[in-house]
Amino acid sequence: MKKPRILITSAAGKTGYATAMQLLDKDYPVRAFVKRHDVRAQRLKDAGAEIYVGDLFSIKDMREAMAGVQRAYHCAPTAPNPLHFGSVFAVAAAENKVEHVVVLSQWLSNPNHPSFATRETWLNESIIKQFRDMTVTVNNVGWFADNYFMVLEPAAQLGILPMPLGDGETKNNAPPSNEDIAAVNVGALIDPGSHAGRTYRPTGPDLLSPNDIADTIGRVLGRKVSYQNISENIFLKAITSMRPSGYSDAVVTQLRLYAEEYRRGTFAVGGPTKAVLEVGGREPESFEATARRVIAQRPEATQTLGNRFRAVRNFLKILVTPLPDVAAIEARRGHVLLAAPNFAQSDQEWLDEHDDQFRITHKAVDAVKHTDADISPIQKPIHSLAAEA
Repeated sequence: MKKPRILITSAAGKTGYATAMQLLDKDYPVRAFVKRHDVRAQRLKDAGAEIYVGDLFSIKDMREAMAGVQRAYHCAPTAPNPLHFGSVFAVAAAENKVEHVVVLSQWLSNPNHPSFATRETWLNESIIKQFRDMTVTVNNVGWFADNYFMVLEPAAQLGILPMPLGDGETKNNAPPSNEDIAAVNVGALIDPGSHAGRTYRPTGPDLLSPNDIADTIGRVLGRKVSYQNISENIFLKAITSMRPSGYSDAVVTQLRLYAEEYRRGTFAVGGPTKAVLEVGGREPESFEATARRVIAQRPEATQTLGNRFRAVRNFLKILVTPLPDVAAIEARRGHVLLAAPNFAQSDQEWLDEHDDQFRITHKAVDAVKHTDADISPIQKPIHSLAAEA
């Protein structure tokens, strides 16, 4: 039987690339949608993928990329307008009568969340489900293992893992690797009969604390690494200092909200799961296995005098970077703000939906609920700006 052609959007990205490569390993015809023909695109081509270079936000390009495709992976790019991408994707998929789609969503997915990106993720997911002739599987992933490697340089060169994740001893996440997230995508794409209409949440095998993460990275690096719980203001300065090659204004405003969810324990709720094994057909890899693969590929992990100098320079750059005005950024970019947003565990709709899927006990959730009085100073602009709107 002829295997279906599968379109992978954001195919040069973290989960898109891994999904495409795993499908190619299984001899599925893959069309890889990329924004430029770079090294990763060439690797995909060398592995057997058909490369389509285009603009994910262009309906013309998406229609061309969808032509002759039976299944597709909906993976919004890290960009300020994910809902625009989702609409373009949904229209082109429906026009081309795509039979099955896997959507990369969020564990936080919620129409009432403070993060506009999370609300747009929920809208994207909801829109794609409206097309009755197209079945959908949702990959409801949480905090990626890859996120910890944002601070690989100070870990490798200075021996510190600086992140705003709260208490170092609390086991707040079972981090999934990009490859394990992709394995769930692949399982659903090649067997829609078993997975259509289902939502899965891939995780790593163990709940880990920030101290566990630091110890593991240190063990792989061959040096002592200590977790440092930095303030949200320092975190904002740090990710701002990475631009222009790093994070956009939109990402800066959203990452702080996801760090808040991390501290509230939302990524620990319902985990770990068996999704990687049951859908992806493989045991989820340990964080140490992920760290060994990532660190082997990253030049900043090598301990040299030059790398240490750059790490110190980048640390000093953070100190002199002005604190971004989050409220001004949101106003300038026209972010849609809610008058009364709710973080995930404080929202009844999120609780009810996730209780059905993962049998969360509301009693346990109540223990970590926060009130507006608990919202940190960098979140207060959201509320004040919404009140003024």
